[in-house]
Amino acid sequence: MTTTTKQRVSEQQRQQVLDLRRRLSLREVATATGLPLGTVKTLVSRSGAFRDNEQHRALFALPPIHESVGTLPSVPELPPQEAVTGDKEVDAVLWLHSVIGTGQAVLIERAMEAAKKIETPLAVLEKRYRDHLVRTNPGNPFAAMSSFGFADLEGLAARAIEKHRLRLEGAARFGDVLLADTEAEVFCIKALRGLKRGGMLDDYDKDKAAQRFRANPELMPHTLADCLHELDYWDRLYRLRNAVDIYASDGPPQARAREWFVFGLLAEIRPQHKDEAKAVFRYLVEHQRQDASEADAILENLIG
Repeated sequence: MTTTTKQRVSEQQRQQVLDLRRRLSLREVATATGLPLGTVKTLVSRSGAFRDNEQHRALFALPPIHESVGTLPSVPELPPQEAVTGDKEVDAVLWLHSVIGTGQAVLIERAMEAAKKIETPLAVLEKRYRDHLVRTNPGNPFAAMSSFGFADLEGLAARAIEKHRLRLEGAARFGDVLLADTEAEVFCIKALRGLKRGGMLDDYDKDKAAQRFRANPELMPHTLADCLHELDYWDRLYRLRNAVDIYASDGPPQARAREWFVFGLLAEIRPQHKDEAKAVFRYLVEHQRQDASEADAILENLIG
């Protein structure tokens, strides 16, 4: 009769397994520690450190939408038509711009229909408007810049409608406190309290900031999915604020430091499966961060 003795694992070994698992596969951890693969799998599973962190996700989440709170005017009146340049066709397009600026899909649809009645090509009208700006602002080298995008009514309309939608969402989620610090931002501010900023960009030292954030393990992302969840939170919060006030979009610098810290974790936390790795790759492409300094390390982590 053959008997097997269950291997006892010390607390030091358990912590070593968890530390190694953050950058190595389960089989590699077993090889590095000399522990059976089954033991490594059990330690990792029981730790809960590699499952989505619900406490973390609860903090880095936008408030739910309350339809009855913070509504914006639904259908404003059409802007008045004005003689701005003295060129009737150019002024007509400028009026269409003001209609598009309302963000109201119904009014914008009418404006786009009206634009079809303008016989002169919009590119020609853009040049006439640019010439007017240069002529009426002598000596100003930036005068012509106001004409950029003048002819792109469809692009202007799409951006205006999206901006209006974001303003409505921001009001429905936050009421009148959209620009106030969120609980997540308060956490970041407290975590970096006393830490000095410096350098050319007046940012926090990345290593010191990381040490502060890691000192709060209960709010650390456990998985790459957790990281993407938090990065999405910061992105959506920025866009909601930007639709209301472009000068108050970034939030406190401590929040920016946290966002970069979590982005860097994409190069450290091992993907649980191919779908998670693909989600990170899609994130890099969709947010145009494939050229960031951390991108190579992130890609190596995904395929390693």
